[in-house]
Amino acid sequence: MMKQNILFLIVVLTITGAITAAFGLRNNDSLDLLRSPPKAVDPPPAEANPFPEVAASAGAAPSVNDYVTANPGVVSPQVPSTTAVPSPALAPAPAEPSPAAPAPPSNGTGYQPPQFQAAVHPTNFGERYAQDALGQPASNDWIIVLHETVGSGMSAVNTFQTPHPNDADQVSYHALIWADGTVVYLVPPEKRAFGAGNSVFEGDRGTETVRTNPNLPPSVNNFAYHISLETPPDGRESKNVGHSGYTQAQYKSLAWLVARTGVPENRITTHREVDRSGNRADPRSFDNFSFQSMLRLYR
Repeated sequence: MMKQNILFLIVVLTITGAITAAFGLRNNDSLDLLRSPPKAVDPPPAEANPFPEVAASAGAAPSVNDYVTANPGVVSPQVPSTTAVPSPALAPAPAEPSPAAPAPPSNGTGYQPPQFQAAVHPTNFGERYAQDALGQPASNDWIIVLHETVGSGMSAVNTFQTPHPNDADQVSYHALIWADGTVVYLVPPEKRAFGAGNSVFEGDRGTETVRTNPNLPPSVNNFAYHISLETPPDGRESKNVGHSGYTQAQYKSLAWLVARTGVPENRITTHREVDRSGNRADPRSFDNFSFQSMLRLYR
């Protein structure tokens, strides 16, 4: 009987370790992946993955703490973890929020924002491709694309958790920054978030874009890390050219997060700049001077 109990315990620990390792890339430490060229892989077959529904918000979004309390199965706080991070080429898409270790404060500033994780339905993100639709190598260096939610942060999470079988409806970011500065991690950085449709990056190396679907326009998604700022209440569901702007807490957390990626300043852009559809203007009222000033503090 004792031998059977020991054998059972070994099996349980082995399975637990495997699950923990598989989900370890939800860890925000995986942002270190952005310090080297993207490691693209051929995508595995998509798997259905049910997610709990969250009621759409009306008016201003509740605080993150209130949201987590009301939806414990949707957004979970990060807790310390000592698990090893597996190779991004082998990591499966996580089915639900998983623990992650907070990153150490950057550059001696001592600042570290509140951080949470939210699961995204697998129809709303995919793998980064090693080749484009014509079989040509896709080896672009990383860029960061800045967005705004237009709606509340909670409504954005609701959208990303909703299954979207049609390509035209699929959307997601890698990270979202709430008005209070809280960072919500969404799609893991080694995965391809659907943050920009018809899009091109114009940089020092000329025009960069990758067509991954022969039936859709090319985009920057294959080599982009998408970060969105929660839109203030006076700019939500509005087509106005501007609004009251973002909070200092948002700029501070944005600078902290971008600094952790190691992506150079000349490869940080906006949805408005990369868009080629002619109907994207985000992030509106973005104070680039404030952002760049804070970014220098964390580099």
